[in-house]
Amino acid sequence: MSAAELEATAKAMVAKGKGILAIDESTPTIKKRFDTISVESTEENRRAYRDLLITNPGGNEYISGMILFDETIRQSTSNGTPFSKALVVQGIMPGIKVDTGAKEFALHPGEKVTEGLDGLRDRLTEYKALGAKFAKWRAVITIGDNIPSQACIDANAHALSRYAGLCQEAGIVPMVEPEVLMDADNTIERCYEVTENTLSTLFNTLKSQDVAIEHTILKTNMVVSGKQCSVQANVEQVAEQTVKCLLANVPAELPGIVFLSGGQSAELATAHLNEMNAKNPDLPWPLSFSYGRALQEPCLKTWSGDSANVGAAQAALLHREKCNSLACNGEYTTDMENAA
Repeated sequence: MSAAELEATAKAMVAKGKGILAIDESTPTIKKRFDTISVESTEENRRAYRDLLITNPGGNEYISGMILFDETIRQSTSNGTPFSKALVVQGIMPGIKVDTGAKEFALHPGEKVTEGLDGLRDRLTEYKALGAKFAKWRAVITIGDNIPSQACIDANAHALSRYAGLCQEAGIVPMVEPEVLMDADNTIERCYEVTENTLSTLFNTLKSQDVAIEHTILKTNMVVSGKQCSVQANVEQVAEQTVKCLLANVPAELPGIVFLSGGQSAELATAHLNEMNAKNPDLPWPLSFSYGRALQEPCLKTWSGDSANVGAAQAALLHREKCNSLACNGEYTTDMENAA
């Protein structure tokens, strides 16, 4: 893929009013999701569930790409069409999660570093042959007592940058995902501080390794209060602090930014995205979404492993996709939830 093709793919990922659906849960993670609806996590059940996500009628109006898991990119729809081809036919770009998970960071209790660089060049060649247009690598930054350390942020930024370089070499657009977790009792101010350090370190490292920023997509957390914090920032505060942090630390040449939901409710993730776009119409990059749970959760509960529920589950997914598409343009209102 030429530089022009990488540029076109990156821009298409954040096309106006469109976002990314993340369906790249690892096998242990999707088992946890299936456990909540009392469905056994067999290969066929995973395939059937992802089939309904991928073949959702009308989804291509709001979704530019889907991030797949290694198992998923090798599977097919119920009529035998490979998932990657089924997406391309709809005008949706197949993506692929390529990291192998966050593991304990040696000598740094409570912190993690993401692995998966070994053999990545060959895996990217295979994924490209399977139809992948972009890839994703997630780093985990934990807030706690005396953490994150600069060593942890540096190690994850280095891995993200090496991954991104390998992707661009292979003709695949890298999505870099440094996630500052929202699970602790920290204030929104502490989240801002850690997110700022993480993003600043990441882009300095990307540039030092000659990664083309203009052919890279950022997937990041919003600046929020920790879940256990006694004072929860409101929608306006989250939007204001997130945009402020991005403007201070993200290069203007980046094609776009997509947010992870990070454990927010489906409606709150949409409201935050909408507020950012409604109040900031002239940002240097589009702000969009790359949600997993915040798009899938209503759909998953409606499906509950029953093929008779596929239509209703797809309607629930389409509703969330439409709401977030509107939020990309600052046009979402909570009244849309009551009308669903």
